[in-house]
Amino acid sequence: MTDALHATLLADQAEYAEAVRAAVDAAAAYYGAGDSALDDDAYDRLVRGIEAYEAAHPDQVLPGSPTGKVAGGAVTGDVPHTVPMLSLDNVFSAEELAGWAAGLERRLGRPVERWSVEPKLDGLAVSARYRGGRLVQLVTRGDGVAGEDVSHAIGTVHGLPEALSEPVTVEIRGEVLMTAAQFEEACAKRTAHDGTTFANPRSAAAGTLRAKDRPYRCEMTFFGYGALPLPPDDAGELAGRLRELPHSEIMELVARLGVRTTGATPVGVVAVTAVEQVQARVEEIAAARAGLPFGIDGIVVKADLAADQEQAGFSSRAPRWAIAYKLPAVEKITKLVDVEWNVGRTGIIAPRAVLEPVLLDGSVVTYATLHNPADITRRGLMLGDHVTVYKAGDVIPRVEAPVAHLRTGAEQPIVFPDVCPRCGGEIDASQQRWRCARGRACHAVASVSYAVGRDQLDIEGLGESRIVQLVDAGLIADFADLFTLAREQILGLDRMGETSTDNLLAAIERAKEKPLNKVFCALGVRGTGRSMSRRIARHFGSMDAIRAADAEALQAVDGIGPEKAAALVEELTELEPLIDRLVAAGVTMTEPGVAVPRAAGSDTAGSGAAAADSPEATAGPTVDLPLAGMAVVVTGAMSGPLGALSRTEMNELIERAGGRASSSVSARTSLLVAGEKAGSKRDKAATLGVRIATPEEFATLVASFI
Repeated sequence: MTDALHATLLADQAEYAEAVRAAVDAAAAYYGAGDSALDDDAYDRLVRGIEAYEAAHPDQVLPGSPTGKVAGGAVTGDVPHTVPMLSLDNVFSAEELAGWAAGLERRLGRPVERWSVEPKLDGLAVSARYRGGRLVQLVTRGDGVAGEDVSHAIGTVHGLPEALSEPVTVEIRGEVLMTAAQFEEACAKRTAHDGTTFANPRSAAAGTLRAKDRPYRCEMTFFGYGALPLPPDDAGELAGRLRELPHSEIMELVARLGVRTTGATPVGVVAVTAVEQVQARVEEIAAARAGLPFGIDGIVVKADLAADQEQAGFSSRAPRWAIAYKLPAVEKITKLVDVEWNVGRTGIIAPRAVLEPVLLDGSVVTYATLHNPADITRRGLMLGDHVTVYKAGDVIPRVEAPVAHLRTGAEQPIVFPDVCPRCGGEIDASQQRWRCARGRACHAVASVSYAVGRDQLDIEGLGESRIVQLVDAGLIADFADLFTLAREQILGLDRMGETSTDNLLAAIERAKEKPLNKVFCALGVRGTGRSMSRRIARHFGSMDAIRAADAEALQAVDGIGPEKAAALVEELTELEPLIDRLVAAGVTMTEPGVAVPRAAGSDTAGSGAAAADSPEATAGPTVDLPLAGMAVVVTGAMSGPLGALSRTEMNELIERAGGRASSSVSARTSLLVAGEKAGSKRDKAATLGVRIATPEEFATLVASFI
């Protein structure tokens, strides 16, 4: 178990009493305005510490303790719930999940026949009451017994219609939240109004749902996760069905009534029959977390059948037939200590937040991205602020917003640079992302190091120290200069003898034969990388065709939208002198396996405007590519002819054979290459009916491209 999941250690009765006070205050803020000073992980650890202390000292338990109470016992309401609106107990690992499932089956005296698994949405729990198909009341969870009436929000929440598709009387329970897009829009509106911003999507949704007199409107979204009969019409046909149907089928019924449910999320509601399948589904949802358009903090596992739920019953605060599998926190509160200004290989000046170290998603985070000066201004950040830091999956941590209610008055403005932090030259601030006016020349060492790296030109013997020598000696300013180096110039460098010089020159000569996708990647065009460079090279076939393409033509490449296309055209124009020198040096400018039509009226492929004038200027892939039009996912350890290939090399192989390499399985996946220990991706592919191949079968399919 990681430190993030350990309970807070309480040494004595005084620490216990302080912990109870802090937990109750945090719960009141969390379930109230949504602006708790403790993040979810810190609150969970605090409550687990309180539980441990109370177990060891039962005679010292305080009556206000949050343990065993809905919403931590901190929030009350004025509208009674028809049925208590309870919390869920938590587990934090596969072992704890299996233990809980085994305990439930012991309580039932038989195996659970079917489980349902769905995402645990990070929003505000509400109850929506419909009478005769019309939405008449909206109530928050409150303390689980009664909640706050927020009916003024009716008509403002997407997914929660004012009228159902049938004139039924029913209570729908679910979560109100803000998607990432809605949160960004809400922050922009609030900043324009009063210069502040929301701390996170949950607090934004909580505050917005309660607000009655804001001069601006923020959108929210509802996802239902349950339904129950609503008195006094709780003896009819629909009420009977709600009491008898499995949870997964109730969600289908609610969706047919026109309400958006958790089943409509990208990870949906799935019913399975074995605990092993439950764990596999948990892993799938956890893996998809980073790509979801809204926040989740766990996965909810339920006994699906109504009979199992009825027999298992409830504790004072939670159903015994359901559990929340909590995921590692991807959001924490810490302090913004400083801002560093770094210059990248293309001259981009990027601010980076220096934080008080915080454990986030299993790793200690000290730095986070701040995007650009405009973003800092929009979020209203100051040095010394408590800030929410967000991370999902492998995404670089980012600072979300200041926690304004924790400000002390000692915070200081962030000072923006007025000259390039690296070279002291002029800054181009004409766009949101500031850039040194010298561009790549400002950080030539980084730019050349990237170009000669293994996944680009792969020039052996050109480490960073050697590149520094070449730049400092004035022999190179960019990587095109490498191809014009003379033997005598290299021999003049420190620790470069005849053998090492000849080896380096030979490696540079071999680099001229690299395919177009490697050369294009070496250019370091902003917004492209290895995968996008391969797609561009396969689509156009030659550098001439790429340079002749306008923004509209570039958008024909998978993954390039209007904004990126316009930026590519602009940067390729900027790179024309560098590309011209690469052409003059004899560097390969075509992609193997792709037909390159000749410009009309010429014996050789045209370039520049000449190529653009030809109707055949844009190259296309040759026919009979075995993976043409296919989206291919690779998982597990490769074997046989593919055993020595890295994942990058597998992706290159897929794209050489005409396919598109992807990292996740979906309904759009054409083929899954499943090696040893393929895991949940194989299970999901089987569920979706995606074709599955062994590494050996795939090797046979693409044999001519290996």
